[in-house]
Amino acid sequence: MTAQFIIDAAFIVATLLFIYGLKRMSSPVTARSGIVVAGVGMVVAVLVAFLYIADVNPKAEPFLKTNIILGVVALAVGLGWAWWSGKKVEMTAMPQMVALYNGMGGGAAAAIAAIELFGHKAHGNIILVMAVLGGIIGAVSLSGSLIAWGKLDGRINGTWRFPGLQAVNGLILLTILGIGAWTVYQGGAVGPELIAAFFVLSLVYGVMMAMPIGGADMPVVISLFNAFTGLAVGFEGYVIGNPALMVAGMVVGSAGTLLTLLMAKAMNRSVSNVLFSNFGASGEEGQGEIKGSMKPIDAGDAGINMRYASKVIIAPGYGLAVAQAQHKLYEFVKILQAADVEVKFAIHPVAGRMPGHMNVLLAEAGVPYDIIYDMEDINNEFKEADVAIVIGANDTVNPAARTNKSSPIYGMPILNVDQAKQAYVVKRGQGKGYSGVENELFFADNTNMVYGDAQKVMVAMIQAVKSLEGGGH
Repeated sequence: MTAQFIIDAAFIVATLLFIYGLKRMSSPVTARSGIVVAGVGMVVAVLVAFLYIADVNPKAEPFLKTNIILGVVALAVGLGWAWWSGKKVEMTAMPQMVALYNGMGGGAAAAIAAIELFGHKAHGNIILVMAVLGGIIGAVSLSGSLIAWGKLDGRINGTWRFPGLQAVNGLILLTILGIGAWTVYQGGAVGPELIAAFFVLSLVYGVMMAMPIGGADMPVVISLFNAFTGLAVGFEGYVIGNPALMVAGMVVGSAGTLLTLLMAKAMNRSVSNVLFSNFGASGEEGQGEIKGSMKPIDAGDAGINMRYASKVIIAPGYGLAVAQAQHKLYEFVKILQAADVEVKFAIHPVAGRMPGHMNVLLAEAGVPYDIIYDMEDINNEFKEADVAIVIGANDTVNPAARTNKSSPIYGMPILNVDQAKQAYVVKRGQGKGYSGVENELFFADNTNMVYGDAQKVMVAMIQAVKSLEGGGH
């Protein structure tokens, strides 16, 4: 059995594990095992990479030894950092971690392109085109993801816009494409200065692309850069003749692209509108005056009212993650269920700061999958609900998106919380959502505000209901 046969067989196995793992990730019930399956595929691909190095350079002993040592060191550093950061990261910081890891993937693809182009190793027009495209997309994903991480982590505040921004971005992109086209035309025989400019401008473009985007669009942006990273990895896999990288990259790229389109659709906007509009920068413009007033209610009273309801629907948002209140929330849910109250969770596609953020948060608390529903599956049930409670969500429950044509979020599909007989909104204060748009739900006649940290609110609700039933102390 030759080394090449083992390499090819291992790459096929890794590819099948990637695809099967992704398939299992499509359902919350099997997602955990899907991640493990795909992880095993990655282990296979990484380990066989060492055999690939030895087989490609069997006679270059010093070079071979150096490559293997560097590979082991890189693997140890990567594993150590990932294990440490993955164990310590809070659920609220999960979107930042995803953005950061995604950027690392794009950076790795760009590094492969840099080695090929600086070393004049890429030969043939198709290989050169793939190397150039992978280099551009990978570098843009790296710098753009770092900006997304900075925004989500609070290290970069606000947006950065100036007159003519899109024209400047267009000029930078045309310059990058021009250098790339010239590199291909010259068969890769261009000076290192030009290639360095190519990568620097690509990194700059990623920054210029991500900086103007408002915080409300970050879930879509993370998904988009994830697609970019997948495409870049796939292109560079073709360049170095690695089937596992090609398939994994294309699978991630296509899945990320579909997810980006679905999330943009969930906001009733196009991807180009997300990237090039000023949404999220000036939410109050054109919104008009909101009638009514915010009506506060004690957390205990709200909890007791839900105890005597027949049906309660919960709409979670990022505030739930910030307060780390998911465990107390589920404790309260179990109390309601024991009192024969029907309880369901309603998840908006862009709730939280990344795709699936709320699903992961609830899964961490042990909430059963069969009471968690996507927006399109539960929206018609709100009018049957005695109570709808919003915990930390804002823009995804704003009825202005359905009724107010002057609102910046008009047309965005929302959870129909306002159609419930009674709505409670758990919120720290009277601030606006991530998009900066005032929420009309807060002023509605059937809405009461429960002010306070979500975890403390849930504790108060639990104590009130237990006291009511003679079980509190």
